[in-house]
Amino acid sequence: MRNTNVPLYLIIFCSVLLTSLFSEIRAQKAPSEFWNHVHFGGGIGLSFGDGFFSGTLAPSAIYQFDERLAVGVGLNGTYNSLKNEYTSTIFGGSILTLFNVIPEIQLSAEFEELNVNRKFDSRFGVDNDNYWYPALFVGAGFRSRNVTVGIRYDVLYDERDSIYADAWMPFVRIYF
Repeated sequence: MRNTNVPLYLIIFCSVLLTSLFSEIRAQKAPSEFWNHVHFGGGIGLSFGDGFFSGTLAPSAIYQFDERLAVGVGLNGTYNSLKNEYTSTIFGGSILTLFNVIPEIQLSAEFEELNVNRKFDSRFGVDNDNYWYPALFVGAGFRSRNVTVGIRYDVLYDERDSIYADAWMPFVRIYF
């Protein structure tokens, strides 16, 4: 049986991280200058065909400390359905760090925690699911201005529970 509660260690870790991050930001920057270092971006996905539909909205924001380091947070919401077979809703958030080794090469680390709710058609004899799934991505990409294209790997990948088909995933990251 899966645990459907957010692990306490995750709540504590995120609270401490965000509190210390924003305390550091407040100590370094005047409020008017703070927003000059914030960049917004994210992803939108849409897929459909032959009874299948999937839609994703994943906004995020980063704080650019300098030309090399940025830290941020993101949200993720996804809805999937396959006619007469299943539907799923996935909601969660992430904390990410971006580090530019040189202006063109960006390394990244992202911790994502998602609540997965799957409902199957009863004729298949599969139980409905509701559980939390963690993912820890490490990645590398080529960066040109505000766009990065690369690949990331989920070091916590679990083939049975993951919403992703594979631990390796390409990505396109855009921040404005």
